[in-house]
Amino acid sequence: MTVESTAARKPRRSSKRVSAAKKPQSSEPQLVQLLTPEGERVEHPDYEIDLTPDELRGLYRDMVLTRRFDAEATALQRQGELGLWASLLGQEAAQIGSGRALRDDDYVFPTYREHGVAWCRGVDPTNLLGMFRGVNHGGWDPTTNNFHLYTIVIGSQTLHATGYAMGVAKDGADSAVIAYFGDGASSQGDVAESFTFSAVYNAPVVFFCQNNQWAISEPTEKQTRVPLYQRAQGYGFPGVRVDGNDVLACLAVTRSALERARRGEGPTLVEAFTYRMGAHTTSDDPTKYRADEERQAWEAKDPILRLRTYLENAGHADEAFFISLEEESETLGKRVREAVRAMPDPDHLAIFENVYADGHALVDEERAQFLAYQASFAEEGN
Repeated sequence: MTVESTAARKPRRSSKRVSAAKKPQSSEPQLVQLLTPEGERVEHPDYEIDLTPDELRGLYRDMVLTRRFDAEATALQRQGELGLWASLLGQEAAQIGSGRALRDDDYVFPTYREHGVAWCRGVDPTNLLGMFRGVNHGGWDPTTNNFHLYTIVIGSQTLHATGYAMGVAKDGADSAVIAYFGDGASSQGDVAESFTFSAVYNAPVVFFCQNNQWAISEPTEKQTRVPLYQRAQGYGFPGVRVDGNDVLACLAVTRSALERARRGEGPTLVEAFTYRMGAHTTSDDPTKYRADEERQAWEAKDPILRLRTYLENAGHADEAFFISLEEESETLGKRVREAVRAMPDPDHLAIFENVYADGHALVDEERAQFLAYQASFAEEGN
């Protein structure tokens, strides 16, 4: 049975769109939303999006496979195959929505958690794991997919993005740059400096802040007295808060911000209001600093569940689609497991290569010391 024939027969309760302006007021923060947690499609006066059933199923597939990859990576770390892993659990909509808003010629500067954006850029998921296994410093060429290597230093990638965007503007290129960072990074001086430079030089950059509400164990309310997106006002460019668990809203808002940048209208700050469902990294224990009730409340806003509800109620996907996707998900998990375990150990001297273009006396000295250190083990064995 085809999806189209199923759609013709099933009631389309959620396909009816409701004006966001008519929604009842609540204690929830004001944000751009196009798909409610209950899977109901709503309208927003400033952001429109009209996707085909194929495109909607594509977004759902992206989120499901990204979550599956993320879960596999977490399991591999627990099994000792990875040294560390930073999970994106709960943030799939923010990453897939914004990632699918990008054009091929746009350039991405991620943190260390943008696995969904990497997926959208065509980076093989297994390439993300080499650094966390300790066998390389990043397993992909940034120029191939216009996706920079992961950045561990908090907030520094926003300066890299700003400088790159300034270069794009000087070259007269019709492209934009996007920088990802978290709510914790928004308190870093590097981020403040990047806001200043991008505003003054009208750089074509979008700052995409995934506010998952916890900077490790520090809640957002201990970092700011105003919503994060309002910080943009002080620098002279617009900011917008979007429902980070709504993939449609994230796509629409990011697309609009990127188009604004390409028109030469400067930077935009997008705050995706979402939630980190898991630990900050696999070395963290969130039960030490946040309540289970908080997580349970956000589980009801799960980004994948709400899109599935909409797909089913609108008749845009049938059971065969979900079964096929589950099979594809398991295949991906198996491929990731096998690829990680097959990664060769690096040459121990490779760490000294490419530090300087023309070599350096201090690096040569350190290399010699390391060789002597290794040789001492062989001598002890004799």
